[in-house]
Amino acid sequence: MNLLTIFVVMYMAVSVFIGVWASSKVKTTTDFVLAGRSLPIYVTIATVFATWFGSEAVLGIPATFIKNGLTGIIGDPFGAGMCLIFVGVFFAKRLYNMNILTIGDFFRKRYNPIIEKLVSLSICISYLGWLSAQIVALGLTINLVTQNAVSFEVSMVLGLGVVLFYTLFGGMWSVAITDFVQMLMIIIGLLIIAFMIANQYEGGAVGIIQHAHKNHKFEFWPELKLSSIITFVGAFITMAFGSIPQQDVFQRVMSAKNEKVAVRGTIIGGIFYMFFCFVPIFIVYGASLINPELSQIHNSENGDPQRLMPEYIMTNTPLYVQVMFFGALLSAIMSTASGTLLAPSVIFAENILKEKLQLNEKQLLVALRMSVLGFGLIVLAYAYLSQSAGLSIFEMVENAYLITLCGAFVPLTFGMYWKHANNTGALCSIIFGISVWILFEIYNHTISDTAIENQFLFPPQLAGLTTSIIGMIAGSLITKNKIS
Repeated sequence: MNLLTIFVVMYMAVSVFIGVWASSKVKTTTDFVLAGRSLPIYVTIATVFATWFGSEAVLGIPATFIKNGLTGIIGDPFGAGMCLIFVGVFFAKRLYNMNILTIGDFFRKRYNPIIEKLVSLSICISYLGWLSAQIVALGLTINLVTQNAVSFEVSMVLGLGVVLFYTLFGGMWSVAITDFVQMLMIIIGLLIIAFMIANQYEGGAVGIIQHAHKNHKFEFWPELKLSSIITFVGAFITMAFGSIPQQDVFQRVMSAKNEKVAVRGTIIGGIFYMFFCFVPIFIVYGASLINPELSQIHNSENGDPQRLMPEYIMTNTPLYVQVMFFGALLSAIMSTASGTLLAPSVIFAENILKEKLQLNEKQLLVALRMSVLGFGLIVLAYAYLSQSAGLSIFEMVENAYLITLCGAFVPLTFGMYWKHANNTGALCSIIFGISVWILFEIYNHTISDTAIENQFLFPPQLAGLTTSIIGMIAGSLITKNKIS
């Protein structure tokens, strides 16, 4: 066993210890789900930042930037970061003052149990892609660190097992504490590696940035064609709006110790996320210039750009740098994985099981932990199938929020800001939005390659969002069932 592998084992053991220690703070479901609503602003910022800063930020976004430049990453980090800012500005205060346990509870209070369960189910499904991306990245990282001594499939099981263990015991308390420690690891580790990359390249940091500029990587806006503009907007909206009605984001807001911390922590966390994502982008782009042979291998048709940075670190840096990098990478992945594992499990137990099984406080806490275990096993299977199908980490994350964009965003936003929104409008919004999205997805995947080359394909998520809005307005006005 090499020293790097020993470090990874020790790091995961510490994470498990934190989870077990945090479990001593869990006495009620509020403790498990919202950390007792007691987190100070620096921990709130850390947990909000960790919501998004996972495998896609370190591996997926840089690989996409090298291929497509800034235009290719409009969804993440720009859309994802703006989502957190939107939540802080428009949603955090109102949701915090409702004093509810899950985002699903909002739909029960504002509409009815049918809407609650439909939206809750949509939210649970949406987490499959996001969490699967983290499990795939954990498998990739452990496999690389052990130099293929542990297979990719077994590595996924081991990584998920560690995250499952400390989340299962400590809930949001363990998520919050590990997020804070892991955020420090991420910042310190990636900044040290960025300085090292700048020193290794002849032109330094300025030279790397100038090279990216000369190769048109900083071109942000799409071509002035309707198809390009609509595709660009669709990618942004998927993350910026589709991620708003999510339990992991909601939990960060509601876990804050007061309303001001909820608002400020969410906004600051979102801004910090958007800017810090350019650190791994800088590292990967610089590494591709320093070692063009490795870059050529992984950017070829049969290559995997997501492996460029970890393999460069493994083969071109001293051990202490490897420890810093893989510590930061594991921190990023595990902090996101724990939060996204807890969120759908809480929704399922609170908004689907609780009423049906008539669970009391003690029974609900057991159901929460069993849901964490069950969802973890489902995601493991989904991650394996997604990887076998050839989906990249970035694609898994982008696809994760299509269903909540089309089925949950409009009922949440209109329910909060439009007094005429009612049960019929919400139901029409969900059915129209998801149905049209699915129909457009099927159409776009069944037409021939020739048609794709000569025909603009309207983004299914925009079609779904548009009809979701129409369904809400029409359904609410036709029935005239005003709910204040």
